[in-house]
Amino acid sequence: MDHTVYLDHAATTPTDPRVVEAMLPFFTERFGNANSLYALGRDAASALEDARERVARAIGAARADEAVFTSGGTESDNAALIGLATAGGRNRGHLIVSSFEHHAILAPAEWLGKHGFQVSEVAPRTDGVVHPEDLASAMRDDTVLVSVMHGNNEIGTLMPVAELAKVAHDRGALFHTDAAQTAGKVPFDVEALGVDAASFSGHKIYGPKGTGALYLRRGVRMAPYLMGGGQESKRRSGTSNVAGAVGFATALELMLAEQADEMPRLTALRDHAIDAVLARVPYARVNAAEARDRLPHIVNFTIPGAEGEAMLLHLDAAGIAVSTGSACSSGSLKPSHVLLAIGCPVELAHGSLRISLGRSTTQDDIDYFIDRLVPVVERLRSMNPLYDKTVAAL
Repeated sequence: MDHTVYLDHAATTPTDPRVVEAMLPFFTERFGNANSLYALGRDAASALEDARERVARAIGAARADEAVFTSGGTESDNAALIGLATAGGRNRGHLIVSSFEHHAILAPAEWLGKHGFQVSEVAPRTDGVVHPEDLASAMRDDTVLVSVMHGNNEIGTLMPVAELAKVAHDRGALFHTDAAQTAGKVPFDVEALGVDAASFSGHKIYGPKGTGALYLRRGVRMAPYLMGGGQESKRRSGTSNVAGAVGFATALELMLAEQADEMPRLTALRDHAIDAVLARVPYARVNAAEARDRLPHIVNFTIPGAEGEAMLLHLDAAGIAVSTGSACSSGSLKPSHVLLAIGCPVELAHGSLRISLGRSTTQDDIDYFIDRLVPVVERLRSMNPLYDKTVAAL
């Protein structure tokens, strides 16, 4: 393989060398336990709190102690949903999540539904957006928590989180948002959005895997998800990952420093990919194309007559990494729950392809991808006896 094009940055990103450099001392010279009272421990604790202040500042939090370090987006989502729902010993109530959330939200919501809570799903419309009026219709007097993601990880649509949070607050409910795909990539400010909790992941922003954070607005109660030594102000026990916290803070700051340049650059590359695919691949569609607000780095295509998994494997043979949807469920042959949620027919959802761009992506990469995609689609369609029938139904 003499050429490699990585177009799956929504799944994970390479750790930035500058992040690695910032972390290295905390594996060797500055290795102390942040809970120890001697000098090495105090040094580690100081670095941890400095990282906390940097993260809080980067996400617009009013206070540093509103940032809780975690092992990543999945833990942050689980901790937020279960911890907020069960705070104060509560064992019943009504929760609302959107039907195209990441499984790190859907799975704990299902768990809560089996343990005394009632869970409703609010569906996005065909534009890939959860509309405030639809959330308002789903609210009840006993609704205690709403969770709607900021940006969808498969189709790249952005939610009107500030409006959704207001709907929740007007009915006395808390509001959480999963910001794993958006923090650092588009403007994100917890105070401006009015959220009570938000989840973040390090490896989506060129930080190390196994790092992340949960924003928890001061005064909001959360039952501890991990118990033990009482770290993170008793909200998340476990020996502090100082190197990880420093790496996450550094990665987030670097994203913000480059955001003004990267947003328009990635948007232009995304739009170039859209124009080229639609021009060169007959019947190809952009999922949720009518969305007004979308992430600059994600686009999801439906290509009738070609299975997503087959396209992925053929492109992989050409050195191109893409996805058929969320990487966490890529081992499943089921169609994407995200595409089904926006009304995509099952037979078309099987022919989806997501590309997600990043710092290393160039126009040459996009052109290389498209030049290889066209013959792959032609070959797969030629071997598909149902292709003509599929096209006739469009």
